[in-house]
Amino acid sequence: MPSSPLSGVDRRLFLTSLLGAAAGVAGLSGCAGGSAAADTQGASSAPLADKVPAGTSLKIASYLNTQQLQFKLAKLDLPFKVSNWLNIGAGPDVINAFRAKSLDLGNNAGIPPIQAHYQGFDAKIVAINITRKPNYLFATKPGSDIGSVADFKGRKLAFSQGQAQGVVLLRALKKAGLKYDDVELVPLTSNQFLTALQSGQVDIAPLANTQVPAYLEKYKSKGARIITTDVVDLLNLLWAPTSVLNDSAKAAAIAAYIPYWAKGQIWTYENPDAWNEEFYVKTQNLTLAQARGITELANKPLFPPSWDEAIKWEQETADLLAQGGFVKKFDVSSLFDHRFESIAAKAVPAQYRR
Repeated sequence: MPSSPLSGVDRRLFLTSLLGAAAGVAGLSGCAGGSAAADTQGASSAPLADKVPAGTSLKIASYLNTQQLQFKLAKLDLPFKVSNWLNIGAGPDVINAFRAKSLDLGNNAGIPPIQAHYQGFDAKIVAINITRKPNYLFATKPGSDIGSVADFKGRKLAFSQGQAQGVVLLRALKKAGLKYDDVELVPLTSNQFLTALQSGQVDIAPLANTQVPAYLEKYKSKGARIITTDVVDLLNLLWAPTSVLNDSAKAAAIAAYIPYWAKGQIWTYENPDAWNEEFYVKTQNLTLAQARGITELANKPLFPPSWDEAIKWEQETADLLAQGGFVKKFDVSSLFDHRFESIAAKAVPAQYRR
């Protein structure tokens, strides 16, 4: 794994929030007791308009204002007005903004749509970027004798139910043949993981790749280590309330936005030096060396022409959560609006299609 010069609690916490929200890693609010029936509504099956009607605008989530900067640097001009760019990324914030009608389009990982459904709020996935490389590694507390996922049995594990780190942990346990009652899941949010490890509150926590070098630099000499797996958090997605998608003008604007979203991610991937300087150094106050430590770990954007793999992965995720009693079991196919399925893939070069 490429090394990173990141050090210090402030830098680690910045990276926690950046990886947790901007790369598709998002938190959820606690389990609701009701079913999804309370707030659902029929999704439109009307064909998407070829052009965005004049006067149409959208309110779009842009964590750390990354989207505006991507579009500016890549010289991408949207064919409609963005009335508000909201600097939010965590799942609970996005869901609350959807409910308040202050947000039309969010960018998250795969769990927030599952949690929104469980809470009774109807929203649909409209675009998908596939993540192939692990974004998280399992770190042990200092002085630990844990050497593999199998050794997690009987240990205290930092667990964030509604964030990507939580699902990565559940998937790792399943792959190792461990049941939930074989371990103790300690409910925490991801920005508490480092403190919990350092204090010995937990034996294991999933850390973002970019946090690991700094953690090992400080604690490897004290017996901390990293447990690697091939478990990934597959989905980075765009999603929107069904009420927004049933508005033909807004649906057309979302369809028009998706190619720009995809091209913006590709531009960032292909121009790491410019992105390091313009985003990490100028807006996040990191050093250039620290910025390079992040972009070296970046996933190549991949936009699938078919959502079959994504639906399968989302169903497995929902089933894992249901098995733990975190949500009720349901068919996740209802979360996808297939009118938008091929838009991103058609907008990008072949090497960025999966």
